Formats: sequence, structure tokens, C-alpha cells
Amino acid sequence: MAQHINQDSPISNSLHPRVNMAIIGLVLMFVAAVWMFFDSDAYGAWLDVVITGLFVIAIAIPVLCWLTWRRNADGARDGNQLGFHDWVVSEFDTWTGPVKGANATIEVLLPIAAVAVGMIVLGLLFHIMSSGAA
Repeated sequence: MAQHINQDSPISNSLHPRVNMAIIGLVLMFVAAVWMFFDSDAYGAWLDVVITGLFVIAIAIPVLCWLTWRRNADGARDGNQLGFHDWVVSEFDTWTGPVKGANATIEVLLPIAAVAVGMIVLGLLFHIMSSGAA
């Protein structure tokens, strides 16, 4: 399937900050689901701590790298960043070629959202089954 690329729209090579914040929110939702539904005993609580630490590190390292880059890069603090609506309708550069920002947002967020929502659904099912309601 051939894609028509508009040459007038700007091409971005980085995700919009709102997409990054959505990723962080979905990861926090996943960790909250683990804490709410899967801490049945003392050993389970330690497993929750380990999972939380893993995801805190997974979020903290890219955030710290971004903050360091922003502090040291020339022009990183310029106000020329596109708004979210403008970024979504513009092009996003990938290894395989440019795609629309809306498609890139969906392709990035969908797997993370599926895991987070899946963990909540599994947790609710686990909680319902363990309470003997079914």
C-alpha cells in the first residue's frame, strides 16, 4: 500500500511530550494494578516491590537522559516545539519511512495500554475468583 506523504508538513523524529507522559501514566497504572490485586502475602509484597523498582528504573533512566540532553543541547529549550494537535497531523520519521503522528501515537501506546489494561482485568478476575463470588 503506497502512502502519500505531504512535503509541506514538518517531519519530527521524536515523540511529543504528551505521548511520553501517556507512556509514564500507563506504566504507573500497571504498577498500581500489581499493588492492588496481587499482594496476597508477605512474599507477594516483596515481589511487588521488585516490580515497582524495575519500572521506576525503566522510567527514571530515559527521563534523566532527556533532562541531561535538554540542559546541554543547544536550542533544546526553544519554544519551537509543535503543539500536540499539530504534531499528530504532521509526519513522524521512523526507520521504515515517515508515518502520520496519529498512527505513530497509536502504534507506541497500544501495546503498553494493552498490557496495563490486561493486568487490571486479570487482577479483577483473580480478585473475584479468590473471593469465591463466581
